[in-house]
Formats: sequence, C-alpha cells, structure tokens
Amino acid sequence: MDFSSALPTFVITLREGVEAALVVGIVLAYLKKAKQRHLNSWVYGGVGAGLVASAIIGVLFSWVILMLGTTNQQYGPAIEPFLEGVFSLIAIGLLSWMLVWMTQNARNLKQDIEGALRSVVKQDTSAGWGIFGLIFFAVVREGFETVLFIVGKFQQGLVPAIGALSGIAVAALIGVLLFKWGVKLNIRRFFTIMGALLLLIVAGLVVTALAHFDTAVNTLAQLDRKSQALCFFYERFAKPLDRDCILGPMIWNLSKVLPEEGFPGAILNALFGYTQRLYFLQALSYGIFLITISGIYFQTLSGRVLFPIRKNSPSTKE
Repeated sequence: MDFSSALPTFVITLREGVEAALVVGIVLAYLKKAKQRHLNSWVYGGVGAGLVASAIIGVLFSWVILMLGTTNQQYGPAIEPFLEGVFSLIAIGLLSWMLVWMTQNARNLKQDIEGALRSVVKQDTSAGWGIFGLIFFAVVREGFETVLFIVGKFQQGLVPAIGALSGIAVAALIGVLLFKWGVKLNIRRFFTIMGALLLLIVAGLVVTALAHFDTAVNTLAQLDRKSQALCFFYERFAKPLDRDCILGPMIWNLSKVLPEEGFPGAILNALFGYTQRLYFLQALSYGIFLITISGIYFQTLSGRVLFPIRKNSPSTKE
C-alpha cells in the first residue's frame, strides 16, 4: 500500500487541527477560570459536530464531482478534471488567506476568543448554544480547508483518510499536552515551520491545478473538433515532441531520472506537487505564487503587515 498520499493530508490536518485545538483549549481554560465548567459538554459537542460536518462536506463534494462527471456522457471526461482544477484554485486561495490571517492574528487570538466568551457566558439561557456555535464553526472552518485540499488533489480512498485522521489525532494530542498537562511547547516556532511547509504544499497545488485544467481542455479538444483551437500550444511555440495543450513548452522531463511512480518521486509528488514533466506555465505560476505569498507571510512574521487583514480598532481618547 502506497502511503505517500497520506503525507499532505496529515500535514494539512495537523496544522489546521492545532489551530482548532488552540481555540478549544482557550475556551475550556476560560470556562474553568469563570467556574462555568458545566458548559464543557457544549465544547465537546461542538468539536464532534464540526468533525462530522467536515466529513459530510467532503463526501458531498466528491459526490458532486462524480455525478457531474457521469451524468454528461459526452463531456463527462472533461468535466471531472475541470472541477478538480476549480476546487484546487479555491483551496489555494483559502489556505493562503488563512495562513496569512492566522499569522497576523495569532497574538490577539486568546483576547478575541475570551472577549466573545464574556458576552456569551452572560446569556444564561443560550450560553451553551453560543459556545457550541463558536467551537463548531472553528472546527468546520479548519475542516473545510482540509476537505477542499483533498478534493482539489482528488485524493480518494483509505490512505488519504488515514493521513487526515492521523493529523487530527496528533493535533488533539498537542492540545492535551498544552492545556491539560501544561507541557511547554513553542507554538510560534511550530506554526512558523508548519506555515513554511504549508506554503510549499499549496505552491505544489498550483502546479496540480494547472495540470487539471490542461487535462480538461485537452480532453474537450479531443471530444469536440470545434474546441481543438483551445489547445493553442499544439500549433504554436512547442516543439513536436514537447507539445502540451495550454501549459506551453516543456521545462524539464525527469521521467527517467526521478519518476513520479518511484521513490522519492511519489512522496515529492504527493507532498509538494512534484511532476516529472514540468511546463512553462506551471513553472511561471509556481514561482509567482511562492514569491508573492511567501513574501507576505515572512513579512508578517517579522511584524510588518503589508496587507492587513485584521482591522485595528481606532483608539479612543478620554
């Protein structure tokens, strides 16, 4: 059994799971401090419901792709890779945005959550539901990002699920170590390392997304003669042996040196989107994404916010 496809889902769920675990830990610590521990069951209920909802979202997305690909007999083979490309783009945007957002707001996370809890706990009749909603949406938000990534890479079956479940389990363990046993972990360093790793994973998803769109256009061109003009690189720029539909000329062909099917090519492909045949548009998009998003991310880590996502509240003078 090839476990390489479990690596990216493990990394994604680990990082996103730790974010959710921090929220859960902060809420439980606040309830203990406020002597409202009878509301803990609402926290655990929100975690469970959020995990179930994330799983249902993943099943629905996979079902939509499958149904759209099979109901249209003529264009079904082109619809499936096109949808994979669309989900990949959504995952790229959402994961990148959340990476920068978490970095900008990490210092105020505890303050923001406790501020929301103060107003919720004061409402005796609906305090439980308020806490449940806070936890539920925190878990679903992280789960939704993971689901989009898995659907975007179209990783189905048992192995990616094992990776996702393992990431959740390790994230839960980290949460217990931090808030239950009081173990000192350098969370800032953890998120810095995981953030850099996530950048490489999402950058690889850019290459994968373009490959999905290329497959969709190429398939459409073969199914319908009127669409053959979409593969403009077949007739322009590319050499006969290095043809590609919309990605341009080939940059490298490492199929004999580092094949995707062998080790370590399979791991690099699953984790970082490595491809044994890389084309011009993929290389260009990969470089632009990595330079732009990593620049914003590391600038944010250094305390300089180029594109503030968090709105600073105006200071009031007495």
